[in-house]
Amino acid sequence: MLTWCGVLFFLGILAFIDSIFSMGEIFRRVNSVLFLLISLGLLIRTTTKIKEQKVENYEKRVFALERQIQALEKAREKVSDY
Repeated sequence: MLTWCGVLFFLGILAFIDSIFSMGEIFRRVNSVLFLLISLGLLIRTTTKIKEQKVENYEKRVFALERQIQALEKAREKVSDY
């Protein structure tokens, strides 16, 4: 999905340049600025979702490690009772 966002953003830049320099009517019927902004928004949303997923994975890993620590502490208490 990130690749498609990059392609869409690149096409938006081309559409914007085409409308500024009047090179042709490739993107005349499409509002190039709107196309550019939508693709930029999609790109930003995708990158933030990737970052959120990383944080979520870190939180899961910390929770699993905390459970392991608790299990080890309980096992140590049982061993010390003998």
